[in-house]
Amino acid sequence: MPTGANNKRKHTYIWVSAIILIFGIFAVYEITKRVKGGTIVENDRMSTSSNDVKVGFVVNQGEKRKVPDFSFYNQDSVLVTNGDFLGKVYVVEFFFTTCPTICPVMTKNLVELQETFKNDADFGVASFTINPRYDTPSVLTEYADKYGITDKDWHLMTGDQEKIYELAQQGFYIFATEDEDAPGGFEHSGMFALVDKNGYIRSREDEFGNPLIYYRGTITEKQKVNSDGETQQITILKEDIKKLLAE
Repeated sequence: MPTGANNKRKHTYIWVSAIILIFGIFAVYEITKRVKGGTIVENDRMSTSSNDVKVGFVVNQGEKRKVPDFSFYNQDSVLVTNGDFLGKVYVVEFFFTTCPTICPVMTKNLVELQETFKNDADFGVASFTINPRYDTPSVLTEYADKYGITDKDWHLMTGDQEKIYELAQQGFYIFATEDEDAPGGFEHSGMFALVDKNGYIRSREDEFGNPLIYYRGTITEKQKVNSDGETQQITILKEDIKKLLAE
């Protein structure tokens, strides 16, 4: 083959390679920009892009899981039971006021929910302290004032520690324990449970009918993703609350 033809083909390869390289750099830039802008979501059961997501029942051994009976005093020293939440869609958490790690984020996320549903009388929050020896009603009142907790149906509850731990671990299967080596002296889950108007624990399902069960409460909507690569779930929790309120 003539030398001129070889040179021409060589130049063509160079240009094609350059175009591929430039396109690849541009594509990576666009993907990075979209990730930073939050326009790319996970294509799994936690995706918020579908309006067809079902908020199903959490089932254990063939039976729908229902919130067990409970009775504790709230921040106003008023006795509150699970019966007081009937007719309301509510979020459940286990926390303690002196928690130096995840609890402040969890509370801020719940305040965000409070503001989102402030005009809906059928929304509430049940917060159970896992350090009831310190978290008296007066301490819980100060905590509520500090974080702007104003919803009359947001009850911060205290009482017998053994009963609270039983409610957490056997009622909701949410981990909570006293641990002197843990930050603040207690170890617990940062998950939220969602309960419907009839007292059943509910959760969104994926396309195979598998429940998410709990919602991650330790990452804000603004933060989107934490250092472990876990995504925020407050957005989907809002969506699922709206679905249950409409039932």
